[in-house]
Amino acid sequence: MPSARLAFYNFGLHVAPAESKTVEGFVLREPLNFEAAARTCGFIGRSGYAGYPGARSWGVQVFPRYIEGSGFTSAPSSLSLWADIESLMGFTYNGVHAEALKHARNWNVKPTWPPLVLWWVPGHHRPDWQEGVERLEYLADHGPSPSAFTFKQPYGPDGAETAIDRDRVKELAVRNAETQRDLLAHVQTLKV
Repeated sequence: MPSARLAFYNFGLHVAPAESKTVEGFVLREPLNFEAAARTCGFIGRSGYAGYPGARSWGVQVFPRYIEGSGFTSAPSSLSLWADIESLMGFTYNGVHAEALKHARNWNVKPTWPPLVLWWVPGHHRPDWQEGVERLEYLADHGPSPSAFTFKQPYGPDGAETAIDRDRVKELAVRNAETQRDLLAHVQTLKV
């Protein structure tokens, strides 16, 4: 069992209800992003959503305080585990997920909070939704630290500031592109 794994939580708010044509492009891409992650080097697992087919939910899904006053009772968010920061970055900013990111401004409000948070967990620990929310709010309130950080100011499992191995990210992105080729071709045909 590995000594540490990287936990990742992100949260956003749509510009319209999930059933709206306005965010249909996001909804169409979501299962393809989940499949792309599953095919990605360094991906360990992700929480599903209670009441939806697929991966089991890692606890009761809760949302950060930024949902208050939005008119929504749920919002796009994800919770996952990765082998390391380079694996997560290789997925996030390349391939299928990167294609969705370039259109995110069409579907999501511009956040006034950190849209994502990273933190290290022991190899046997699986974070739940509450932990992800607490880490995101901690990051917003206190800034980056070993307890809650971002790609811009990363920390290693030892708690020390670290640098991302950009060459390894590029190498992983190339490997991932091979496993995601069919998904990327499909996602490029979808409406924005």
